[in-house]
Amino acid sequence: MTVSSRPGVAPARDEHAAETAGYRRDLKHRHIQMIALGGALGTGLFLGAGGRLHAGGPGLAIVYAVCGLIGYLMLRSLGEMVVHRPTSGSFASYSREFLGDKAAFFAGWIYFMAWVTVGIAELTAIAVYLRYWPVFQSVPQWALVAVALVVVVGVNLTGVKVFGEAEFWFAFIKVAALVVFIVVGVAVIVTGHHVGGHEPGLATLAEGGGWFPNGVVPLVVMTQGVIFAYAGIDMIGVAAGETENPAREIPRAINTTVWRIVLFYVGSVFLLAVLLPAEVYSGDESPFVTFMTALGVPGAGDIMNLVVLTAALSSVNAGLYATARILKPLAHTGSAPAFLGRMSPTGVPRNGVWLTAGLMVAGIVLNYVVPHQAFEIVLNLGSVGILGMWLMIVASHAGMMRDVRAGRLERPAFRNPLGTASDVIVGAFLLGVVVLMGFDYPVGTWTLATAAVALPPLFAGGWWALHRRR
Repeated sequence: MTVSSRPGVAPARDEHAAETAGYRRDLKHRHIQMIALGGALGTGLFLGAGGRLHAGGPGLAIVYAVCGLIGYLMLRSLGEMVVHRPTSGSFASYSREFLGDKAAFFAGWIYFMAWVTVGIAELTAIAVYLRYWPVFQSVPQWALVAVALVVVVGVNLTGVKVFGEAEFWFAFIKVAALVVFIVVGVAVIVTGHHVGGHEPGLATLAEGGGWFPNGVVPLVVMTQGVIFAYAGIDMIGVAAGETENPAREIPRAINTTVWRIVLFYVGSVFLLAVLLPAEVYSGDESPFVTFMTALGVPGAGDIMNLVVLTAALSSVNAGLYATARILKPLAHTGSAPAFLGRMSPTGVPRNGVWLTAGLMVAGIVLNYVVPHQAFEIVLNLGSVGILGMWLMIVASHAGMMRDVRAGRLERPAFRNPLGTASDVIVGAFLLGVVVLMGFDYPVGTWTLATAAVALPPLFAGGWWALHRRR
């Protein structure tokens, strides 16, 4: 590893040792592969694709493909930095090395904010999913949320090996459900079996009005939602610091991500579109349930409810894991309170887990006392956070490439083949998505307005409070 010597930017070797100290490299090949896969499969696909198909039509598959390509390019930039210097601090640590302390402060806390807001939404969703079954309908929603949070906190505090096992099986359930759907869907098309009075195949596209039944504009606008559906694919960067052989495993996981995106995201959405006309799907029901119910599969709702419940649990579990790891290097450099850098005997930065869990509880309480529209704006701040952290990843990689050109460090063998050009492409695309959010009135417009007014003083005040004595 070559460490740049530019004053005030590159972390000293003792800082790198401090941010990686105490971790246990207990994540194996199967864990990393499933974490990479599970991070790209969430409720954005299992639930969100139905409403998007209804509004945008089969052309939604193209949007998923374009956003998947952007996500892959981002991952290649992240992967190059991971191989250069594996750390659980991920892009917050790389932001400090290549852009400076203020960039690291912003990157780490915007990531934290994103996962807290996502976690609040997913915990609330878990309670809703559980109450789908009659046995849970008499249980207060807050109690279901509390039990779910206790479970994922327990998994995270036990150690990274338990976390890896939990994510492995969460991802296995999601993948198994999609594989079954793809096999059944292809068999239905090949055999010519009618579904809900419709003949599946390319003729279904014409029946529903073609690729773009409502024009291109709805698809362009919903790009922000599709990007949000890919939130979590960067999780393998955080897991690198606790991986047995990150230089080998992380490139493997990233290189196979593009094929997973094509098969499970683009393939599933396209298959849904040729099995039933787009207008049949609804935002109130998983599109997979819509298809299975039309096919006459008994218990389709129960099966898919279990899958989306798993996806939500996986998201909260991963959020607790990632935020604690991101905050640890910030604590060692004065950009977060020092107590967040302390490690438990099991190799977990437990105070970071408790902080995230505590704020998730506060957010759930907020969900009960404020109007629904206000909570939607808080939730959409998570989208701003996702866009912000992806922008920081490519900006950090661009900073790395600047150091490479200046001869301050040597590029690792695993590289983003497009170099800085990839970072420019991804950055421009993400900024375009931010602009699209502004036109999504009222939620998107108010979200951006809230972020523009609240976040600058929040970050400036936090920086001043933590660094005023340095």
